[in-house]
Amino acid sequence: MLKFFYGVYPYIALTVFILGSLLRFDREQYTWKSDSSQLMSKKGIWLPSNLFHIGILAIFGGHFVGLLTPHSLFLSLGISDMTHQYVAIYAGSVFGTICFLGAFMLWLRRVTNARVWATSRRMDVFIISWLVATVMLGLATIPFSWGHASHGDPGVMIALATWVQSVVGLAANPELLRGVEPIFLVHMFFGMTVFLLFPFSRLVHVWSVPIGYLGRAYQIMRRKHVTVR
Repeated sequence: MLKFFYGVYPYIALTVFILGSLLRFDREQYTWKSDSSQLMSKKGIWLPSNLFHIGILAIFGGHFVGLLTPHSLFLSLGISDMTHQYVAIYAGSVFGTICFLGAFMLWLRRVTNARVWATSRRMDVFIISWLVATVMLGLATIPFSWGHASHGDPGVMIALATWVQSVVGLAANPELLRGVEPIFLVHMFFGMTVFLLFPFSRLVHVWSVPIGYLGRAYQIMRRKHVTVR
């Protein structure tokens, strides 16, 4: 089971994530959008939407840097294993809580607001429910990480990072996860499944984030004077 879910499943999820996104963009461009529910109801969306997006972006960035940066590079920068672990714990606690509050409020709005519910697809409800569960599981790992840190043991953190790097290096080694507490494994499964579900949900709009908008040229407005005779 460990070999399949952490040796094979990551590549199934990544393959569906990449190919599914490409096929959806090629064949169903009219569905390539965020499907914002703000048109149905503006009430109660500003705060949870901002909390969710701030939290999820910070979590993704933290996981990306923390898990994919080689262990030796952290050490060469003077960042010890325990410093790395405590930063991950504090940042994960803050941004995980922010993300959870936003996601849960969005979920609650979707299932209790009649107008929003009437226009929701099954996948809309399912994906936000899955994201809420994934973040909850991530927060549930923090007491375990704190316990490891309090005993000066960064072994699990290093094992998780080494496993992720082995997956990216196309040589997944599930044996690295043997002995890791089940809560971490379940959280990782839920996280990988987000990538599997990604092409079939509204999450595809992430690919279209307007990064170029930040460096756009100024828009020059000129008035047209009309002479009336």
